[in-house]
Amino acid sequence: MLIDSHAHLEMKEFEHDREQVMERAKLAGIDFIVTVGTNLSLSRKAVSLADQYDHIYATVGIHPHDVGKIGNKTYDDLRELARHKKVVAYGEIGLDFFRNIAPQAQQREKFSEQLLLAQELNLPVIIHDRDAHEQSLRMVRASGIRRGVFHCFSGDYEMAKQCLDLGFYLSVPGVVTFDKAKTLQNVVKHVPLSSLLLETDCPYLAPNPYRGKRNEPAYIVQTAKKVAEIKGLLWEDVAAVTAQNTLSLFHIEASLNK
Repeated sequence: MLIDSHAHLEMKEFEHDREQVMERAKLAGIDFIVTVGTNLSLSRKAVSLADQYDHIYATVGIHPHDVGKIGNKTYDDLRELARHKKVVAYGEIGLDFFRNIAPQAQQREKFSEQLLLAQELNLPVIIHDRDAHEQSLRMVRASGIRRGVFHCFSGDYEMAKQCLDLGFYLSVPGVVTFDKAKTLQNVVKHVPLSSLLLETDCPYLAPNPYRGKRNEPAYIVQTAKKVAEIKGLLWEDVAAVTAQNTLSLFHIEASLNK
């Protein structure tokens, strides 16, 4: 089994060939794809895709880049979307102090609000953390949430240990295949496979040998193979364990019976 735990199939980059992208994923052995909402409109599209395809699940939430667009009804609308039987997590939410598209104070305020909403909905959280490691950890720790994933993990091994202590998984993107990604490779080497997920974050961050192209779920095979190389395992075993981790975190098997 192989799962892309974090994709963005709802985005405009897939408007013209989404069916073909999903067919290539199927041919590559991808069993499930979790497509991740980043604002209200794209969360609606993610849920719509999950409604149409048995192998797609969705999440809802507001990315730190988009928190300036949160209005009076946004959280009520997200609550409504979250009732859908194939919504498996809240996110991606968090802090992005690299691009600072929204002011940092606003990012922190809305991150706190969304952590509370995730608790209310009893959903695991998908954390976006870019150049905000200390603040992200502090806010997650204070929230009391102990179920989720730090997506596209970019911290070092010391941070990884703190995330694991909070009960969180770490998600490995195609970046791990890059020659200069020594810090991430070291994290992958030392963190137990039982704590890792695999993701594409497509259309972003295509792994080698596709670097620089639009990413898509089929390419997650390259990430699985690199993780296996680092850990001295068969890539099929990496795929199977990380897939089971994804099923467990997002309660996907349980959701099939709702």
